[in-house]
Amino acid sequence: MRRDISGFNRRRRVERRKDTNNVRRIISAGFIVFRHTEEGLKFLLLYRGRNAWDMPRGRMETQENSLETAFREVREETGLRASDLIIKRDFHRAYEKFPYSRDKERVFKIIIFYLAETPKREIKLSDEHEGYGWFTLAEARKQLSRFKVRQAILKRAADFIHNEINGKKEKESPSIGKDDGSYDR
Repeated sequence: MRRDISGFNRRRRVERRKDTNNVRRIISAGFIVFRHTEEGLKFLLLYRGRNAWDMPRGRMETQENSLETAFREVREETGLRASDLIIKRDFHRAYEKFPYSRDKERVFKIIIFYLAETPKREIKLSDEHEGYGWFTLAEARKQLSRFKVRQAILKRAADFIHNEINGKKEKESPSIGKDDGSYDR
């Protein structure tokens, strides 16, 4: 009688890799949410306090893929449901990858962003945020000035939207992360 040990082997490999590199990998996912207004495109940013603005995102839970995480997080943080969002599937996922340390633990974080349009102006904030705003690209990039890669991701999203309006296809941007799907689990 054979036992299914595939999960055991996978866990063991991950643990071994953690021991050799001593780095924990955390994956988060979220949406770049935008809407069309009379003033032009506006992007949703959430205020986390201490002068920190960001796009809706959060940590991937067990058995979720990155898109499921993004939907769950945007719903939890903004009240926007999947039916409130128009996913821009031709937008290649954008990645932000960076190492950091917390309490003497080394962490490598990967954030996966998808692009979605909403007609909704009002959102319902979760308790983890103090406010929100709809910003033009220039305003949003200024609010994200501490996060250069997120600024570039937001710019790429705006370019995609403008190209979509003008009937052009997006070109892959390797400087912001290639979409190979390897971070989904």
